Amino acid sequence: MNRVAFKMKLKPGVAEEYKRRHDEIWPELVWLLRQSGISDYTICLDVDTDTLFALQKQSDDHRSQSLADHPIMRRWWNDMKDLMECQEDGRPMEWPLVEMFHMD
Repeated sequence: MNRVAFKMKLKPGVAEEYKRRHDEIWPELVWLLRQSGISDYTICLDVDTDTLFALQKQSDDHRSQSLADHPIMRRWWNDMKDLMECQEDGRPMEWPLVEMFHMD
């Protein structure tokens, strides 16, 4: 199991709506993430900068790279693109973070 951390960026003034949509996350998306080997997924917000910090566990045989081709993921990205900085294909911009310390 590997921990993967990255950051994303919200557009100004949309934090409440972002939270609402995640509070109502689609069961089929949760299923897809789990089937892809992703678990223990947390996203936190720095309210001063509208920066999201994400941390997830990925199984050794995860298939997270294939998520971009899945219709459920594409639909979720399309639903979220009005709230986030995104690439031209609708995928949220992500910047990897380097783990510096972890304590169990």
